[in-house]
Amino acid sequence: MPNSPIRAAVSRDPGALLHLEDLHLADPGLGEVRVRVAAAAICGSDLAYIDGEWESARPAVFGHEAAGVVESLGPGVTGVDVGDRVVVTLVRSCGSCRYCVRGEPVACAGSFPSDARSPICDHLGMQVEQGLRVAAFATAVVAHRSQVVRIDSRIGLDMAALLSCGVSTGVGAVFNTASVPPGSHVVVLGCGGVGLNVVQGARLAEAATVTAVDPDPRKQVAARRFGATHTIGSGDDVEAAVSETTRGEMADYVFVATSSATAVEAGFGVLARMGALVLVGMPPTGVTASLDTGSVAAFNQRVLGSKMGTCRPAEDIPRLAALYRAGHLQLDSLITGRFPFEHINEALESTRRGDALRNLVIMADELIP
Repeated sequence: MPNSPIRAAVSRDPGALLHLEDLHLADPGLGEVRVRVAAAAICGSDLAYIDGEWESARPAVFGHEAAGVVESLGPGVTGVDVGDRVVVTLVRSCGSCRYCVRGEPVACAGSFPSDARSPICDHLGMQVEQGLRVAAFATAVVAHRSQVVRIDSRIGLDMAALLSCGVSTGVGAVFNTASVPPGSHVVVLGCGGVGLNVVQGARLAEAATVTAVDPDPRKQVAARRFGATHTIGSGDDVEAAVSETTRGEMADYVFVATSSATAVEAGFGVLARMGALVLVGMPPTGVTASLDTGSVAAFNQRVLGSKMGTCRPAEDIPRLAALYRAGHLQLDSLITGRFPFEHINEALESTRRGDALRNLVIMADELIP
């Protein structure tokens, strides 16, 4: 399989620092696209794999929230051309399984060549895992055509990278997963990068109240900027505060945008009759939460999983980009720090500490404008 050299941040042991190494990336095969990466944002899912909370083969290259420029096309690729500015997402679609046919690519059950063999290898020819189907902590990636979405050339690739996961997951949870109608009472538990996008999704959906819950005062301030009408800290009685905010009606929709099982259980305490609890955060493997099944049944409550905001990349990403261009969607203020590729471990550590909404790692600064 022909290949070309790339530079990538390699995870060789769970919890260890990443090492920048020279690797080889296979040329794009049937239905695949090679993209030169301009920038990649750091998501909590990347940390979960790097730190060993979720299992993965090693060595591996992680990162999945990226944007760049198309470098080459494999056989059979249509709809994008060399030189196009694109967003790369982990959501891929075979186009023929029952989920893809129903317009639910996030649940695609199809198989892809990269499932059997990673397109990345080291100088000895040993495979390196393509983490999260993208491996964006690298100077270039090869992904299936369905993972690549052409982006408005007037949007910087740094901003565009955020649309790949954090924004599409948070806003998508509101519109795609929960279909929040205007006038609803919304509570968001956890105001990191994804939670803040749930907040601004609820604002866009014209929710009557948007109550953001987070122990970090900095995140509460950010939530107000993104559209929260009320904020609650760790020392507050969440149930009493939500009851007061909603005049006793409680929350029609509770979005759990954190990996805490305690937050899931607390969400039921503020959920109204006929309400929906939406699980947006991805907890470590094996984490469970308890619920009162009798109350859920008696109050006609629902529990909804929301992987990637039930995203349909080809439709949702251009729509989000248009909202940003029109001034309705905040992207710039999501970015806390920009780090050169050589400082990726600093960017990861800043994210671990909770200092950042979204940190960006810049692989090709000349492509950003």
